[in-house]
Amino acid sequence: MPATRHVALVIEATNAYARGLLHGVAQYTHERGHWTVYFEPHSLEDPPPKWLKNWRGDGILARIGSRRMARAVLNAGVPVVELRRILSIPGVPVIGPDHDAVARLAAGHLRERGFRQFGVVGLPRGVDPPLDHRVDAFVEQIKQTGLPCSVFPAQRDSSLAQEQRSMARWIRSLPKPVGVMTCNDTRGLQVLRSCVSIGVAVPDQVAVIGAGNDDCVCSLCHPPLSSVDLAPETIGYEAAALLDRMMARRRPPAQEIYVPPRGIVTRLSTDVLATPDPAVSKAVGFIRSHACDHILVGDVLEHVKLSRSALEPKLKQVIGRTIHQQIRRVQIERAKVLIATTDLPTKQIAAQTGFRYVQYLTRVFRKTTGLTPAVYRKRMRR
Repeated sequence: MPATRHVALVIEATNAYARGLLHGVAQYTHERGHWTVYFEPHSLEDPPPKWLKNWRGDGILARIGSRRMARAVLNAGVPVVELRRILSIPGVPVIGPDHDAVARLAAGHLRERGFRQFGVVGLPRGVDPPLDHRVDAFVEQIKQTGLPCSVFPAQRDSSLAQEQRSMARWIRSLPKPVGVMTCNDTRGLQVLRSCVSIGVAVPDQVAVIGAGNDDCVCSLCHPPLSSVDLAPETIGYEAAALLDRMMARRRPPAQEIYVPPRGIVTRLSTDVLATPDPAVSKAVGFIRSHACDHILVGDVLEHVKLSRSALEPKLKQVIGRTIHQQIRRVQIERAKVLIATTDLPTKQIAAQTGFRYVQYLTRVFRKTTGLTPAVYRKRMRR
Protein backbone atom coordinates (compact mmCIF):
# COMPACT_ATOMS: atom_id res chain seq x y z
CA MET A 1 0.00 0.00 0.00
CA PRO A 2 1.29 3.53 -0.78
CA ALA A 3 2.06 5.81 2.14
CA THR A 4 -0.78 7.98 3.39
CA ARG A 5 -0.64 11.54 1.99
CA HIS A 6 -1.82 14.49 4.07
CA VAL A 7 -3.49 17.00 1.73
CA ALA A 8 -4.97 20.41 2.50
CA LEU A 9 -7.94 21.63 0.46
CA VAL A 10 -7.94 25.43 0.46
CA ILE A 11 -11.08 25.59 -1.68
CA GLU A 12 -14.19 27.56 -0.78
CA ALA A 13 -17.53 25.76 -0.55
CA THR A 14 -19.76 28.78 -1.17
CA ASN A 15 -20.73 28.13 -4.79
CA ALA A 16 -21.70 25.18 -6.98
CA TYR A 17 -18.51 25.27 -9.06
CA ALA A 18 -16.21 25.00 -6.03
CA ARG A 19 -18.35 22.25 -4.53
CA GLY A 20 -18.08 20.42 -7.85
CA LEU A 21 -14.29 20.62 -7.57
CA LEU A 22 -14.52 19.12 -4.07
CA HIS A 23 -16.70 16.29 -5.39
CA GLY A 24 -14.04 15.50 -7.99
CA VAL A 25 -11.31 15.48 -5.36
CA ALA A 26 -13.46 13.23 -3.17
CA GLN A 27 -13.91 10.77 -6.01
CA TYR A 28 -10.16 10.61 -6.51
CA THR A 29 -9.53 10.01 -2.81
CA HIS A 30 -12.15 7.25 -2.73
CA GLU A 31 -10.55 5.53 -5.69
CA ARG A 32 -6.99 5.81 -4.34
CA GLY A 33 -7.72 5.44 -0.64
CA HIS A 34 -4.42 6.83 0.66
CA TRP A 35 -5.21 10.51 1.30
CA THR A 36 -6.05 12.17 4.59
CA VAL A 37 -7.78 15.46 3.78
CA TYR A 38 -7.69 18.70 5.80
CA PHE A 39 -10.59 21.00 4.94
CA GLU A 40 -12.45 23.84 6.60
CA PRO A 41 -15.37 25.61 4.85
CA HIS A 42 -14.62 29.24 3.99
CA SER A 43 -15.33 31.85 1.31
CA LEU A 44 -12.95 32.99 -1.38
CA GLU A 45 -12.47 36.38 0.33
CA ASP A 46 -11.62 34.93 3.75
CA PRO A 47 -8.05 35.18 5.12
CA PRO A 48 -5.89 32.04 5.13
CA PRO A 49 -7.10 29.46 7.65
CA LYS A 50 -5.19 29.73 10.94
CA TRP A 51 -4.43 26.01 11.04
CA LEU A 52 -2.48 26.27 7.76
CA LYS A 53 0.33 28.25 9.43
CA ASN A 54 1.55 25.32 11.53
CA TRP A 55 0.21 22.53 9.32
CA ARG A 56 2.68 19.84 8.25
CA GLY A 57 1.50 17.86 5.29
CA ASP A 58 2.37 16.64 1.81
CA GLY A 59 0.43 18.79 -0.67
CA ILE A 60 -2.20 21.49 -1.21
CA LEU A 61 -5.05 21.98 -3.66
CA ALA A 62 -6.04 25.64 -3.61
CA ARG A 63 -8.17 28.35 -5.16
CA ILE A 64 -6.12 31.42 -4.35
CA GLY A 65 -7.93 34.77 -4.23
CA SER A 66 -5.27 37.07 -2.76
CA ARG A 67 -1.52 37.51 -2.37
CA ARG A 68 -1.93 36.91 1.36
CA MET A 69 -3.47 33.51 0.64
CA ALA A 70 -0.72 32.79 -1.90
CA ARG A 71 1.98 33.49 0.67
CA ALA A 72 0.30 31.28 3.27
CA VAL A 73 -0.01 28.40 0.81
CA LEU A 74 3.58 28.70 -0.44
CA ASN A 75 4.97 28.99 3.09
CA ALA A 76 3.73 25.46 3.77
CA GLY A 77 6.67 24.28 1.65
CA VAL A 78 4.81 21.46 -0.13
CA PRO A 79 3.63 20.86 -3.74
CA VAL A 80 0.67 23.05 -4.68
CA VAL A 81 -1.86 22.83 -7.51
CA GLU A 82 -3.84 26.02 -8.20
CA LEU A 83 -7.42 25.85 -9.51
CA ARG A 84 -8.15 29.52 -10.14
CA ARG A 85 -5.41 31.34 -12.16
CA ILE A 86 -5.79 34.82 -10.71
CA LEU A 87 -2.14 35.20 -9.71
CA SER A 88 0.85 33.85 -11.60
CA ILE A 89 2.92 31.88 -9.09
CA PRO A 90 6.20 30.41 -10.38
CA GLY A 91 6.40 26.66 -10.01
CA VAL A 92 2.70 26.24 -9.23
CA PRO A 93 0.74 24.50 -12.01
CA VAL A 94 -2.77 25.66 -12.83
CA ILE A 95 -5.73 23.58 -13.93
CA GLY A 96 -9.14 25.00 -14.84
CA PRO A 97 -11.90 25.33 -17.43
CA ASP A 98 -11.12 25.72 -21.12
CA HIS A 99 -12.58 29.21 -21.57
CA ASP A 100 -12.14 29.13 -25.36
CA ALA A 101 -14.19 25.94 -25.54
CA VAL A 102 -16.84 27.45 -23.21
CA ALA A 103 -17.17 30.47 -25.52
CA ARG A 104 -17.24 28.27 -28.59
CA LEU A 105 -20.07 26.15 -27.17
CA ALA A 106 -22.12 29.18 -26.12
CA ALA A 107 -21.66 30.94 -29.47
CA GLY A 108 -22.58 27.79 -31.38
CA HIS A 109 -25.67 27.28 -29.21
CA LEU A 110 -26.94 30.79 -29.96
CA ARG A 111 -26.02 30.57 -33.64
CA GLU A 112 -27.90 27.29 -33.89
CA ARG A 113 -30.99 29.13 -32.73
CA GLY A 114 -30.71 31.56 -35.61
CA PHE A 115 -29.39 34.67 -33.86
CA ARG A 116 -27.42 37.16 -35.93
CA GLN A 117 -27.05 39.82 -33.23
CA PHE A 118 -25.07 39.09 -30.08
CA GLY A 119 -24.07 40.54 -26.74
CA VAL A 120 -21.86 39.44 -23.88
CA VAL A 121 -21.79 40.41 -20.21
CA GLY A 122 -18.68 40.07 -18.04
CA LEU A 123 -17.38 41.57 -14.84
CA PRO A 124 -15.43 44.86 -14.66
CA ARG A 125 -12.08 44.27 -16.36
CA GLY A 126 -9.41 42.92 -14.05
CA VAL A 127 -11.73 41.68 -11.31
CA ASP A 128 -11.47 38.08 -12.53
CA PRO A 129 -8.99 37.65 -15.44
CA PRO A 130 -10.17 34.12 -16.38
CA LEU A 131 -13.70 35.46 -16.88
CA ASP A 132 -12.25 38.34 -18.94
CA HIS A 133 -10.70 35.64 -21.13
CA ARG A 134 -14.08 33.91 -21.45
CA VAL A 135 -15.72 37.17 -22.58
CA ASP A 136 -12.94 37.93 -25.07
CA ALA A 137 -13.13 34.41 -26.48
CA PHE A 138 -16.88 34.79 -27.08
CA VAL A 139 -16.35 38.10 -28.86
CA GLU A 140 -13.69 36.44 -31.04
CA GLN A 141 -16.01 33.53 -31.86
CA ILE A 142 -18.71 35.90 -33.06
CA LYS A 143 -16.17 38.08 -34.89
CA GLN A 144 -15.09 35.06 -36.92
CA THR A 145 -18.65 34.72 -38.24
CA GLY A 146 -18.68 38.35 -39.40
CA LEU A 147 -21.61 39.17 -37.12
CA PRO A 148 -21.85 42.01 -34.55
CA CYS A 149 -21.32 41.53 -30.81
CA SER A 150 -21.88 44.21 -28.17
CA VAL A 151 -19.98 44.08 -24.86
CA PHE A 152 -21.71 45.34 -21.72
CA PRO A 153 -19.58 48.17 -20.25
CA ALA A 154 -19.30 46.89 -16.68
CA GLN A 155 -17.93 49.51 -14.29
CA ARG A 156 -16.01 49.12 -11.05
CA ASP A 157 -17.46 50.53 -7.84
CA SER A 158 -21.03 50.62 -9.16
CA SER A 159 -23.78 49.83 -6.70
CA LEU A 160 -26.14 46.98 -7.54
CA ALA A 161 -28.91 49.46 -8.37
CA GLN A 162 -26.63 51.53 -10.62
CA GLU A 163 -25.42 48.44 -12.45
CA GLN A 164 -28.96 47.16 -12.89
CA ARG A 165 -30.01 50.46 -14.50
CA SER A 166 -26.91 50.45 -16.72
CA MET A 167 -27.60 46.89 -17.79
CA ALA A 168 -31.23 47.70 -18.58
CA ARG A 169 -30.15 50.62 -20.78
CA TRP A 170 -27.66 48.38 -22.57
CA ILE A 171 -30.25 45.67 -23.20
CA ARG A 172 -32.74 48.25 -24.47
CA SER A 173 -30.12 49.53 -26.93
CA LEU A 174 -29.40 46.11 -28.47
CA PRO A 175 -30.98 45.24 -31.84
CA LYS A 176 -33.54 42.48 -31.39
CA PRO A 177 -33.70 39.53 -31.45
CA VAL A 178 -30.31 39.07 -29.77
CA GLY A 179 -28.43 36.21 -28.17
CA VAL A 180 -26.48 37.10 -25.00
CA MET A 181 -23.79 35.13 -23.21
CA THR A 182 -22.91 35.95 -19.61
CA CYS A 183 -19.54 35.08 -18.05
CA ASN A 184 -21.24 33.18 -15.21
CA ASP A 185 -24.73 32.26 -14.04
CA THR A 186 -25.01 35.09 -11.52
CA ARG A 187 -24.55 37.57 -14.36
CA GLY A 188 -27.20 35.64 -16.28
CA LEU A 189 -29.63 36.15 -13.39
CA GLN A 190 -28.91 39.90 -13.50
CA VAL A 191 -29.52 40.08 -17.26
CA LEU A 192 -32.83 38.25 -16.98
CA ARG A 193 -33.87 40.52 -14.10
CA SER A 194 -33.07 43.56 -16.27
CA CYS A 195 -35.13 42.14 -19.14
CA VAL A 196 -38.13 41.81 -16.82
CA SER A 197 -37.67 45.36 -15.54
CA ILE A 198 -37.97 46.88 -19.05
CA GLY A 199 -40.52 44.46 -20.46
CA VAL A 200 -38.24 42.62 -22.89
CA ALA A 201 -39.44 39.10 -23.71
CA VAL A 202 -37.09 36.18 -23.00
CA PRO A 203 -36.18 34.20 -25.08
CA ASP A 204 -38.11 35.70 -28.02
CA GLN A 205 -36.36 39.08 -28.00
CA VAL A 206 -33.32 38.28 -25.81
CA ALA A 207 -32.01 34.73 -25.34
CA VAL A 208 -29.50 34.30 -22.50
CA ILE A 209 -26.95 31.59 -21.78
CA GLY A 210 -24.68 31.57 -18.72
CA ALA A 211 -21.67 29.49 -17.70
CA GLY A 212 -21.19 27.28 -14.66
CA ASN A 213 -24.52 25.44 -14.61
CA ASP A 214 -25.19 26.35 -11.01
CA ASP A 215 -28.50 24.52 -10.75
CA CYS A 216 -29.74 26.68 -7.87
CA VAL A 217 -29.03 30.00 -9.64
CA CYS A 218 -30.29 28.74 -13.01
CA SER A 219 -33.55 27.62 -11.40
CA LEU A 220 -34.00 30.96 -9.62
CA CYS A 221 -33.95 32.72 -12.98
CA HIS A 222 -37.16 33.48 -14.82
CA PRO A 223 -37.25 31.82 -17.23
CA PRO A 224 -34.73 29.16 -16.10
CA LEU A 225 -31.25 29.87 -17.44
CA SER A 226 -29.44 27.75 -20.03
CA SER A 227 -25.80 27.30 -19.07
CA VAL A 228 -22.50 25.72 -20.06
CA ASP A 229 -21.52 22.87 -17.71
CA LEU A 230 -17.84 23.50 -16.85
CA ALA A 231 -17.26 19.91 -15.63
CA PRO A 232 -15.86 20.96 -12.21
CA GLU A 233 -15.88 17.35 -10.98
CA THR A 234 -13.49 16.42 -13.79
CA ILE A 235 -11.28 19.43 -13.00
CA GLY A 236 -11.15 18.50 -9.31
CA TYR A 237 -10.35 14.88 -10.13
CA GLU A 238 -7.56 15.81 -12.56
CA ALA A 239 -6.15 18.36 -10.09
CA ALA A 240 -5.97 15.66 -7.41
CA ALA A 241 -4.28 13.27 -9.82
CA LEU A 242 -1.74 15.96 -10.74
CA LEU A 243 -0.99 16.71 -7.08
CA ASP A 244 -0.51 13.00 -6.42
CA ARG A 245 2.12 12.86 -9.16
CA MET A 246 3.85 15.95 -7.77
CA MET A 247 3.92 14.48 -4.25
CA ALA A 248 5.64 11.45 -5.80
CA ARG A 249 8.34 13.93 -6.95
CA ARG A 250 7.32 14.01 -10.60
CA ARG A 251 7.84 17.30 -12.39
CA PRO A 252 4.70 19.48 -12.82
CA PRO A 253 3.64 20.52 -16.33
CA ALA A 254 5.01 23.81 -17.63
CA GLN A 255 1.74 24.72 -19.36
CA GLU A 256 -1.61 25.43 -17.76
CA ILE A 257 -4.08 22.56 -18.07
CA TYR A 258 -7.50 23.35 -19.56
CA VAL A 259 -10.38 20.92 -19.15
CA PRO A 260 -13.14 21.15 -21.78
CA PRO A 261 -16.73 21.76 -20.66
CA ARG A 262 -19.13 18.84 -20.41
CA GLY A 263 -21.72 20.49 -22.65
CA ILE A 264 -24.72 22.80 -22.53
CA VAL A 265 -27.72 22.32 -20.26
CA THR A 266 -30.55 23.88 -22.25
CA ARG A 267 -33.35 25.55 -20.33
CA LEU A 268 -36.13 27.96 -21.32
CA SER A 269 -33.93 31.08 -21.60
CA THR A 270 -32.68 29.90 -25.04
CA ASP A 271 -35.62 27.74 -26.11
CA VAL A 272 -36.34 29.64 -29.33
CA LEU A 273 -35.46 29.80 -33.01
CA ALA A 274 -34.81 33.41 -34.02
CA THR A 275 -36.02 33.46 -37.61
CA PRO A 276 -39.12 34.86 -39.28
CA ASP A 277 -38.93 32.13 -41.96
CA PRO A 278 -41.63 29.53 -41.18
CA ALA A 279 -40.01 26.92 -43.43
CA VAL A 280 -36.75 27.04 -41.49
CA SER A 281 -38.57 26.89 -38.15
CA LYS A 282 -40.61 23.94 -39.37
CA ALA A 283 -37.53 22.10 -40.68
CA VAL A 284 -35.47 22.63 -37.51
CA GLY A 285 -38.37 21.60 -35.29
CA PHE A 286 -38.95 18.45 -37.34
CA ILE A 287 -35.25 17.53 -37.21
CA ARG A 288 -35.10 18.17 -33.46
CA SER A 289 -38.07 15.83 -32.90
CA HIS A 290 -37.23 13.07 -35.39
CA ALA A 291 -33.48 13.06 -36.10
CA CYS A 292 -33.07 9.85 -34.07
CA ASP A 293 -35.90 8.10 -35.97
CA HIS A 294 -33.71 7.23 -38.98
CA ILE A 295 -34.99 10.18 -41.01
CA LEU A 296 -33.24 11.27 -44.20
CA VAL A 297 -32.94 14.63 -45.94
CA GLY A 298 -35.90 13.68 -48.13
CA ASP A 299 -38.14 13.26 -45.08
CA VAL A 300 -37.39 16.84 -44.01
CA LEU A 301 -38.11 18.16 -47.50
CA GLU A 302 -41.39 16.24 -47.60
CA HIS A 303 -42.42 17.68 -44.23
CA VAL A 304 -41.64 21.26 -45.24
CA LYS A 305 -42.94 20.87 -48.83
CA LEU A 306 -39.90 22.52 -50.37
CA SER A 307 -37.13 21.33 -52.67
CA ARG A 308 -33.61 20.90 -51.35
CA SER A 309 -32.37 23.79 -53.46
CA ALA A 310 -35.03 26.04 -51.91
CA LEU A 311 -34.69 24.98 -48.25
CA GLU A 312 -30.98 24.31 -47.78
CA PRO A 313 -29.71 27.87 -48.50
CA LYS A 314 -32.25 29.23 -46.01
CA LEU A 315 -31.14 26.74 -43.37
CA LYS A 316 -27.45 27.47 -43.90
CA GLN A 317 -28.07 31.20 -43.58
CA VAL A 318 -29.91 30.83 -40.26
CA ILE A 319 -28.01 28.03 -38.45
CA GLY A 320 -24.88 27.64 -40.57
CA ARG A 321 -25.45 23.95 -41.45
CA THR A 322 -26.94 21.83 -44.21
CA ILE A 323 -29.98 19.62 -43.60
CA HIS A 324 -27.78 16.52 -43.32
CA GLN A 325 -25.35 18.25 -40.94
CA GLN A 326 -28.20 19.35 -38.68
CA ILE A 327 -29.61 15.81 -38.52
CA ARG A 328 -26.18 14.47 -37.59
CA ARG A 329 -25.68 17.20 -34.97
CA VAL A 330 -28.93 16.34 -33.17
CA GLN A 331 -28.09 12.62 -33.33
CA ILE A 332 -24.61 13.11 -31.86
CA GLU A 333 -25.87 15.43 -29.11
CA ARG A 334 -28.41 12.78 -28.11
CA ALA A 335 -25.72 10.09 -28.25
CA LYS A 336 -23.48 12.18 -25.96
CA VAL A 337 -26.25 12.38 -23.35
CA LEU A 338 -26.93 8.62 -23.47
CA ILE A 339 -23.23 7.74 -23.33
CA ALA A 340 -22.56 10.07 -20.39
CA THR A 341 -25.65 9.35 -18.29
CA THR A 342 -26.55 5.68 -18.93
CA ASP A 343 -24.88 2.25 -19.00
CA LEU A 344 -26.46 1.34 -22.35
CA PRO A 345 -24.08 -0.51 -24.71
CA THR A 346 -22.92 1.48 -27.72
CA LYS A 347 -24.85 -0.81 -30.07
CA GLN A 348 -28.11 0.08 -28.33
CA ILE A 349 -27.23 3.78 -28.29
CA ALA A 350 -26.60 3.62 -32.04
CA ALA A 351 -30.08 2.15 -32.56
CA GLN A 352 -31.70 4.81 -30.34
CA THR A 353 -29.99 7.72 -32.09
CA GLY A 354 -30.70 6.80 -35.70
CA PHE A 355 -27.45 5.04 -36.68
CA ARG A 356 -27.95 1.69 -38.38
CA TYR A 357 -24.50 0.39 -37.49
CA VAL A 358 -22.48 0.86 -34.31
CA GLN A 359 -19.31 1.27 -36.40
CA TYR A 360 -20.86 4.25 -38.18
CA LEU A 361 -21.84 5.90 -34.88
CA THR A 362 -18.31 5.36 -33.56
CA ARG A 363 -16.76 6.88 -36.69
CA VAL A 364 -19.04 9.95 -36.72
CA PHE A 365 -18.77 10.40 -32.94
CA ARG A 366 -14.98 10.33 -33.06
CA LYS A 367 -14.88 12.75 -35.97
CA THR A 368 -17.17 15.15 -34.08
CA THR A 369 -15.73 14.94 -30.56
CA GLY A 370 -12.22 13.61 -31.11
CA LEU A 371 -13.03 10.70 -28.77
CA THR A 372 -14.47 7.23 -29.08
CA PRO A 373 -17.75 6.64 -27.24
CA ALA A 374 -15.92 4.52 -24.63
CA VAL A 375 -13.33 7.20 -23.85
CA TYR A 376 -16.03 9.91 -23.80
CA ARG A 377 -18.07 7.87 -21.29
CA LYS A 378 -15.04 7.38 -19.06
CA ARG A 379 -14.23 11.10 -19.04
CA MET A 380 -17.79 12.23 -18.42
CA ARG A 381 -18.27 9.73 -15.60
CA ARG A 382 -15.49 11.48 -13.70
